[in-house]
Amino acid sequence: MAYADLREFIGALEKAGELKRIPFEVDPHLEITEFADRAVKRGGPALLFEKVKGSAHPVLINAFASERRMEIALEAGSVEEHAARISEMLEMRMPQGLINKLKMLPKLADMASFFPKMVSSGPCQEVVRTEGFSLREFPVLHCWPEDGGPFITLPMVFTRNPETGKRNCGMYRMQVYDDRTTGMHWQTHKQGAEHARRRKRAGEKRMEVAVAIGADPATMYSAILPLPPDLDEMMIAGFLRNKPVEMVKCKTVDLEVPANAEIVLEGYVDLDERRIEGPFGDHTGFYSLSDPYPVFHVECVTQRKSPVYATTIVGPPPMEDYFMAKAIERIFLPLLRLQLPEVRDMAMPAEGVVHNLMLVSIRKSYPGHARKVMHAIWGLGQAMFSKVIVVVDEDVDVQNFSEVAWRALNNIDPQRDIEFVTGPVDSLDHASRLPDFGSKMGVDATRKWPEEGFTRRWPEVIRMDEAVKGKVDELWKKAGLI
Repeated sequence: MAYADLREFIGALEKAGELKRIPFEVDPHLEITEFADRAVKRGGPALLFEKVKGSAHPVLINAFASERRMEIALEAGSVEEHAARISEMLEMRMPQGLINKLKMLPKLADMASFFPKMVSSGPCQEVVRTEGFSLREFPVLHCWPEDGGPFITLPMVFTRNPETGKRNCGMYRMQVYDDRTTGMHWQTHKQGAEHARRRKRAGEKRMEVAVAIGADPATMYSAILPLPPDLDEMMIAGFLRNKPVEMVKCKTVDLEVPANAEIVLEGYVDLDERRIEGPFGDHTGFYSLSDPYPVFHVECVTQRKSPVYATTIVGPPPMEDYFMAKAIERIFLPLLRLQLPEVRDMAMPAEGVVHNLMLVSIRKSYPGHARKVMHAIWGLGQAMFSKVIVVVDEDVDVQNFSEVAWRALNNIDPQRDIEFVTGPVDSLDHASRLPDFGSKMGVDATRKWPEEGFTRRWPEVIRMDEAVKGKVDELWKKAGLI
């Protein structure tokens, strides 16, 4: 059964022994970050800070910061279960014959149940304020020493496409400037930025925005998913939680937000206004530098009577975002294979901070196949940011990074097998020659064929005889070896 809200998720984490309550006062200026960083790197639990200096509201952090917590969040024994569900949906075809069509009806009904459900009211509007509020009431973290200020780091930012009317939910950090304004760090490639550009081209001066903080875990998680434009994140959240997300209309803007949210900020972005945002200790493990970004003006705050403030931190890996990204890797593999069926598996190591390194195993079928896969990945949505792609044969376990390094370093002739291209790069890539534009590298670490100009013999990997291994298994036990 889907979690009704953030509180039920907290209860599930606590029941599973995956949450620790901190009953004494801790400062949101750096101290909570240090707690959270130590906890994730030592395999510790999610943390619920019950007494936060300067605020009446508790702070939840590291709620997604392990493989087990991701499974609890998505209510699955393994995130692979959701991958299997996606595969099943993708395999649906229009069946032949009346009986087979009737058998398909339950599946179609299940799909219809994923769509968001509008409700007239929700807990997120138990308290409504258009005056007398301050963003400083909330325990927004100042994460790292050189940060430009406190940042809201786990927001669900809702905007609407002015041409299609469809909503988007993205997760963009928000630097709190004062009582009623924040930065809006939607990078140039993100849908929020695209909506703003379209409205400005249409002559509009303002864009309405709503920000929800804290909700059931699948709904929060949906905000980071790399979905195609105009595919509603709330529908995907419904798919993940097997129950539609209840949405409520905002009080002052023409947008909808999850009815079970803890806090909602309603307001607008002035399309001609920019303000310096940053620095910010980012998921790359480096500070992203200060730059001008849009400004979000908050005109209304709605909330539960006693909200829990959900947040995260990013920084030197591994951090909470690694486990969130790892789940994306597993869940979305079937969608990648729909377009690239030769792909057997993929992995994005923590040290690659999602977009810096992608390892891909393929079923190689023709000369140059590895390069075709590299370029195809660079043409797929947010995968275009992949700075380095290493392609190996299907018998290589890309989840075993030591094996990949061994096989790849043995298999490549650097001049022959490494390819450089230029194109869009992540806005947070501090090494690129220009903002948002730079180079990427593909490494063909597959076995080379004569058809690719390799005329020497290719050696076999060293493997022990299976019969000998079986015999030594028994002798090993006899010898008392562990």
